[in-house]
Amino acid sequence: MITPAFELSQDAESLTIAIRVPYARVGEFEVYFEGFDFKFYAKPYFLRLTLPGRIVENGEEDGSYDVDKGIFTLRMSKETPGQHFEGLNMLTALLASKKTRSAKPLVEVTGSSEVPVDCKEDEEEEDFDWEIEQFPYEELTADDLNSQYHYGFGNLRTGVFKRLQEELSDVIDLKNPDSTSPAERRQNRIAAEESKFDPDHYLADYFEDEAIKNFLKYKPWWTVAFAKMMASPEKNQEQSNPEEFQVSFSKEESYQLLKFTNKSYLLDKRARYYVYFGLIDILLAYCYEIRVTEGESNVESPWNIRKLSGTLSWFESWNNVHEILVSFGRRVLCYPLYRHFKLVTKAYVDTIKILQLGRSAVLKCLLDIHKIFQENDPAYILNDLYISDYCIWIQKVKFQKLASLAETLQRTYITKGQLGLEIDELESAALLVQGEETELQVPSSVNSQQVASIDSLTGGAAKSDGVSSVKAEALNGGPAKPADCEGLKTNYLEKNSTPITDSLKFCVKPDMWTCDVSQENPVSSSQSPKASAPLIIELEEKMETDPQSSQQHATLLVDEGKQPT
Repeated sequence: MITPAFELSQDAESLTIAIRVPYARVGEFEVYFEGFDFKFYAKPYFLRLTLPGRIVENGEEDGSYDVDKGIFTLRMSKETPGQHFEGLNMLTALLASKKTRSAKPLVEVTGSSEVPVDCKEDEEEEDFDWEIEQFPYEELTADDLNSQYHYGFGNLRTGVFKRLQEELSDVIDLKNPDSTSPAERRQNRIAAEESKFDPDHYLADYFEDEAIKNFLKYKPWWTVAFAKMMASPEKNQEQSNPEEFQVSFSKEESYQLLKFTNKSYLLDKRARYYVYFGLIDILLAYCYEIRVTEGESNVESPWNIRKLSGTLSWFESWNNVHEILVSFGRRVLCYPLYRHFKLVTKAYVDTIKILQLGRSAVLKCLLDIHKIFQENDPAYILNDLYISDYCIWIQKVKFQKLASLAETLQRTYITKGQLGLEIDELESAALLVQGEETELQVPSSVNSQQVASIDSLTGGAAKSDGVSSVKAEALNGGPAKPADCEGLKTNYLEKNSTPITDSLKFCVKPDMWTCDVSQENPVSSSQSPKASAPLIIELEEKMETDPQSSQQHATLLVDEGKQPT
């Protein structure tokens, strides 16, 4: 049987389903619907949906078939008029039967040889599955005992790369993931970033930032959707999940959803944290890629996304939101073609908007990542490990969870100094050298004119006295050599306690997302709030209007501990 393409829409009184069944016979349709169940059959097409709300057969239903387009349209009445059905664009979740959606025993946990101890989802109690499939016990070999470290979505995979070692180096930076502990992964990642950081490349992008400015002006699709959502607050209050209707899927994206196999995931509390935090990390990398390519992906797009994400390139398991931002900021300044801190903050703002738009926006981004990876060999392996599962899992996530995650991300701050790459000191030294060169160039031109006038009056006597050669050597100071930068940097830092920076500080009070998952404690005091959180969207609009003055104003307000207005 073939699962046809379909779309659902609704109004206050009814639900409409449009099913594309080309080349089917008009007289051989069979339709059944009652309560949450909807079934459609037209050989060779079969469609079974579990609806998010109840429908009823009351004689007011009607259907039609467009022969030219091959689309069957059926309109059915809602059992409770005025009820809003949530998640009508979550096609993979709708295809699951009611029993599969509600009964956790029918669970497919791929790539894992053991069932997690805590089989709770959203803190709900589960009954033990007495019919779970059993396998004969096999003694583990020494190699198996050394490869018990997990990775992938929810850390549910292990042993995947035992036979893919050759392809591994082209996909991720981590070597031997099956035998590398999470602590070793993080240590190796940080060491690799520090060795990769190039001060010359960073300063080149810092001073020659014309291309960066163009990227910052680009408006991706979620910016428009977010503006529409914010422009109609009255309408949003009337709907339980308003953000779902700000984003729509293309036909290609709908086909992608139909190809996924519906699954349920047994994730304990810690694994759920890892999944949510990994989602932030992946979205940050994707937002950077979309901005620097202005929405047109190219052959470098798979490399950019997986390289900027510590989750995808090092199989990192994050403990709080702040360390995700630090890792992303470091990787942006170490690896891609364009390395500028403003691109970090812009991707940060974009990720917040996507999360606030809800499941549809997040799913749309994940589908695009899935497509980018699927068309690249061997990046498709990351789809099997992460992205496909994220596409299925996100369809069942409550939008309140994403809203809470977005709020925490919005109130978490990151500065250049927290990246551990001495960015502030590097910029300060470079600006100091630039300032001294400017000061030397001004008197040089003036004194050159004075010398020229003396020469004209004395008939060249000044040159015979050696004035010209001495003045020229003393006044025309050339650019400082790289070896002199360290001394200039040290002198500057001794005189100026506050380094020059163009970063915005966003603060957060400890909550469920900022607690260290490994220790269940709030993050360290170095990440604690120092000022009330600014309005991020308002600051962003001001920065787009007048980037320099608005940025200086916001930084000054943060330094003074005030709230921007």
